[in-house]
Amino acid sequence: MLVLPEKAHLKEELARALAADLALRERAHRAASDAATHEEAKPENDKDTRALEQSYLAQGEARRVEELRAALAEVQSMAIRDLAERDAVVLGALVVIDEGGIETLLWLAPHGGGSRLSEGSVQVVTPRSPLGQALIGRRAGDQCSVVLAGRERALTIVAIA
Repeated sequence: MLVLPEKAHLKEELARALAADLALRERAHRAASDAATHEEAKPENDKDTRALEQSYLAQGEARRVEELRAALAEVQSMAIRDLAERDAVVLGALVVIDEGGIETLLWLAPHGGGSRLSEGSVQVVTPRSPLGQALIGRRAGDQCSVVLAGRERALTIVAIA
């Protein structure tokens, strides 16, 4: 069976990753905003759309910054609790699944889907993802199937913590 890392450590690692992404997006937003208002961005003629394009980029980056701030706050405030073996899969659960004899460790978190934590041994899954939706409410020993990348996959839930 796989070694289960501490959920508090996973939460801290995910928060650090989201914070790093947020810092990167904030820098990108500042750069796009500066480029939209820079002297060289002024249109030279009615076909010149450089400033407009930069302002659209800045707006998109601003939206992503706000999304990341909310995601970071939600992850930081997420309650960590231990689950018993017979509990159902809920947000915050560590789930060991078996697919074709290969065990994988998943952590159900509100954001950061697809991220790899704990030196790559834990994959983050969100409740909004097809895999997360298939796992929510299931218990150890349950089997489920999910379509991922156009392919149906059969999974067995080995353990929940």
